[in-house]
Amino acid sequence: MLDHLGIQCADVPASAAFYDAVLAPLGAGRIMDFGEVVGFGIPPKPDFWVGPRTADIPNRELHVAFVAADRATVRAFFDAAVATGAEVLHEPRVFPEYHPNYYGAFVRDPDGNNVEAVCHSPE
Repeated sequence: MLDHLGIQCADVPASAAFYDAVLAPLGAGRIMDFGEVVGFGIPPKPDFWVGPRTADIPNRELHVAFVAADRATVRAFFDAAVATGAEVLHEPRVFPEYHPNYYGAFVRDPDGNNVEAVCHSPE
């Protein structure tokens, strides 16, 4: 349903570095870089963008979940996030309240957004 998603950041270089690290284990990376606006995805098209805040209002927390091919990739995402100093919300585990094979990990990005990697397949 979605073609792409963009979020606004207080510090674009810090957020771009965070997403460089956590998206690499998922097979995604920086595709376009216009300095203040950075596009990530799997080539040829970026589908996740970070850019500067355009208004002087507080950031509202977003939840963004990225698809992981398998549970090992969720763990690699989590390890990469922790290595950047990200706050841990939920370590990698099964969330049976969502469905029996929902395996995810949740962290905060530099702007306080809830960022997740999720795999829907069994081990």
